[in-house]
Parts: sequence; C-alpha cells; structure tokens
Amino acid sequence: MHRKGTLPTTLDLFADDAPQPPATERIGPRSWVLRSFALPLIDRLLPALDSVLAQAPFRHMVTPGGHTMSAALSSCGSFGWITSPRGYAYSSIDPQTGQPWPAMPEVFFELAQQAADAAGFPGFVPDACLINRYIPGAKMSLHQDKDEQAYEWPVVSVSLGIPAMFLFGGLARNDATQRVPLFHGDVVVWGGEDRLRFHGVMPIKQAEHPQLGEQRINFTFRKAR
Repeated sequence: MHRKGTLPTTLDLFADDAPQPPATERIGPRSWVLRSFALPLIDRLLPALDSVLAQAPFRHMVTPGGHTMSAALSSCGSFGWITSPRGYAYSSIDPQTGQPWPAMPEVFFELAQQAADAAGFPGFVPDACLINRYIPGAKMSLHQDKDEQAYEWPVVSVSLGIPAMFLFGGLARNDATQRVPLFHGDVVVWGGEDRLRFHGVMPIKQAEHPQLGEQRINFTFRKAR
C-alpha cells in the first residue's frame, strides 16, 4: 500500500472552519459515528493492512451490469465479497488468487469488537472485512449491505486517510440522506432497525494525508454467515 511521509493534512474540505465534532455522534436510532476511535490502534492497523494487501491486492471489480467500480476492493477474514454476472456474493476463496482470503488480523478484530461494543452491539464476531481504496474522484453509489445472512449484527466501517463525505439514507433508495463528513480514524456503526439503511460515499475530493497519501482506505466489518 502506497504511503507518503511528510505531507500536509487537509481537514477543511467540507467547511471553511470545520468545528471539532463531539467524540460520538448519533446519526440514527441505532447508528453512531465514533470520532477518532481507530487512532489508538493506528500503529498496529497500518502494518496489518499492508500484510493483508500483500496477499490479496486491490482490484477493481465489475458489477453484474458491466460497470467497473471506481473504488478498488480487497477482503480478509473467512469470507470476501465478490461480484459476477450472476450478482454479488460472499466467497471463502479469492477469485483473483484462487486461495482463501487472508486471515483477519487480530488488531482488525479487536477494533471491530471495541467499536461494536461502544455502539451498543456486544458480542459482535465479524467473519468478513471488506477493504476499499478511494482515490480522488472515486465514489460509492447508494446501496444496502444485504448480501449477509446475519442482519442482527451491525456493520462497522472504519475510515483512514483523506476525508470522505458519507451519505446515510433510509430504508428506501429515494429517502432523504444525511451528509456525514468522515476523517482519519473515524468509525461508523449501524445496526438494529438501521441495519439495512441505504448508504454511499460522494466523490472523494483532492487531498493528501501524511501517512496514506492521496487515498482513503475504508474497511467494513460484517457477520456474513
């Protein structure tokens, strides 16, 4: 994973004088933004991420409709998320390497459990971690995370690198969306009655992060099976 050394951090992409947010923000009945929650583990998270990507490099997947996704993707854990002309699914095998997905690093598991506990979902045991890389201009259209079989468990989403504007909608695609700015180390957790809310990411704006350069890394933990 490409990183940068000593570049200025751009944090004022969404306001001229962005206020410091509270440590925890509620964005739905069972949905929370945990500001800077991942930062205490960052020195362990980044080497672990490099190890995963060395085994399962990023790739741009193609949707069943033939559209190449602008965000690159990898996975780790017992299951990874894949696409095919038949649709979306979880698989224990990485179709690019023909091998099982890399094991989920212990620090990933630790972070996912801590964040789920903090948001009121104790006992979360993720078996899949989807890893996305966004460069400036990349986005993610509104969608539901509904390929899992265990909707009783939340989604835990970690943001690293340059900022993003997260879109958090309702249970129907045309419901109004909130715009939630996310920064390096922020974690979003949603579950319960919010578990199938539509969500997405607006096109990433040009920025540089001192450790990760011109990219946003996002990983989402799920209980797939």
